[in-house]
Amino acid sequence: MCPPDPPTADPMAHALALAEGAVGLSEPNPRVGCVVVAPDGRWLGEGHTQAAGSAHAEVMALRAARAAGADPRGATAYVTLEPCAHHGRTPPCCDALVESGVARVVVAAGDPNPLVNGQGMARLRAAGIQVDRAGPAAERASRELNIGFFSRMERGRPWVRMKLAASLDGRTALPNGASQWITGEAARHDGHAWRRRAAALLTGSGTVLADDPRLDVRGHPVQRQPLRVVLDSQLRTPPGARLFDAQAPLLIVGAALDGDRAAPLRARGAELLAAPGAGGQVDLAAVHAELVRRQVNELHVEAGARLNGALLAAGWVDELLLYQAPVLLGDGRPMAALGALERLADAPRFRLHDCTPVGDDLRLRLRRVQD
Repeated sequence: MCPPDPPTADPMAHALALAEGAVGLSEPNPRVGCVVVAPDGRWLGEGHTQAAGSAHAEVMALRAARAAGADPRGATAYVTLEPCAHHGRTPPCCDALVESGVARVVVAAGDPNPLVNGQGMARLRAAGIQVDRAGPAAERASRELNIGFFSRMERGRPWVRMKLAASLDGRTALPNGASQWITGEAARHDGHAWRRRAAALLTGSGTVLADDPRLDVRGHPVQRQPLRVVLDSQLRTPPGARLFDAQAPLLIVGAALDGDRAAPLRARGAELLAAPGAGGQVDLAAVHAELVRRQVNELHVEAGARLNGALLAAGWVDELLLYQAPVLLGDGRPMAALGALERLADAPRFRLHDCTPVGDDLRLRLRRVQD
């Protein structure tokens, strides 16, 4: 598909917008967009990364150009992430660009994958192609769109985003557990858009028993539903739970899989994993290792106060996605059960990243202050 070519259009900005089309599709690969522009300024083709094992952004853009009868020789390719230089599920994008005859490649951000990490740009330059960087603003935008991919490659762990819906006085439910709904419909719809970004959604058995959630993405187009992960030390998840009504993969992690509770869950299609920890609880470190093994880039948490507190105390949480409703609830359930802290220095600290009204509510995104 060839985009319109207004003379004032910014090809890299458009490539970044295209990369958004890979959200919910390209996992575990990064979200990448590409625009190919002729020497006279005409836009020849565009594309974004497809599902893992399918074409990457550069190949899609070159295919679109050729399908439109355009010759990419001498053109400039604007790519939001450094073209890959290794043969994984697909051939290297560097080779496709070299073979196409493009004269210049503009890159927004380097690829942190150790199999690439500068080698893509080096191979293009070795083939006589001019390689330029787009500048800090484009690099920030590309990193932000791929925050989970960069986290996994640079830190060896997913980017963990914890979603909360609370009153002005920090309550997520009444003392009796009633919580539907503290925030409005617009905030709930927005929350599903953030679910869509994630490779996996995490909750605990307490939330399953109290709220009976489906924990899938609804109200937004999605080509791949995230993996749903339930931490359930005693396998209390009912076989009739609404979790099983959703067309999405489900992993239930227990402290042990013995007894009569495992078979009905497997019969309903759940995958079960044993991660025994101290005191008959699920071992969070083992769960973390499993998420890394499954190449999860972004993990979205929607859980109760107890699990939220455990994840915060363990240092898992990189970002809070807090929807704050203009209501006061008084006594009620907290956002996280952290227990009594003896020093202010022990408190998990976050920095405001952005603040956006969503309907009648306020969405706050806060990122953990790193030591």
